[in-house]
Amino acid sequence: MHGQTNAKLTTAARQLRRTMTDAERKLWHLIRGEQLGVKFRRQHPFRNFILDFVCLEQRIVIEVDGSQHAENRLYDDARSIALEQAGFHTLRFWNNEVLSQPDAVLQAIWNALNPRTFPPGEKVKEISRS
Repeated sequence: MHGQTNAKLTTAARQLRRTMTDAERKLWHLIRGEQLGVKFRRQHPFRNFILDFVCLEQRIVIEVDGSQHAENRLYDDARSIALEQAGFHTLRFWNNEVLSQPDAVLQAIWNALNPRTFPPGEKVKEISRS
């Protein structure tokens, strides 16, 4: 994707890769190396943003948010809209979700990468979980 990156962000992205949060490190351990069948990049510059994780092939962005994002909700929403307009689907997880429920986070990512399609008119049956 030539021309997608703001060159000034490259240095910042490299620094962020070296100083990932515990939650980012945990998630990276779970998704790196094509463990889910696709390649993810971490702290990837795109336009005026640095994306926590992105699968360019599937156009899925994963953001891992800490408490500072509660105050920046409007910015995060505008960012998600801008990424959506660029053709990306954004998944957001809180740090504590990644750290305490990694299997659920991984399942949500898997589901986004492998959407189920049903023939027209077929109803989706819900499975009850106990």
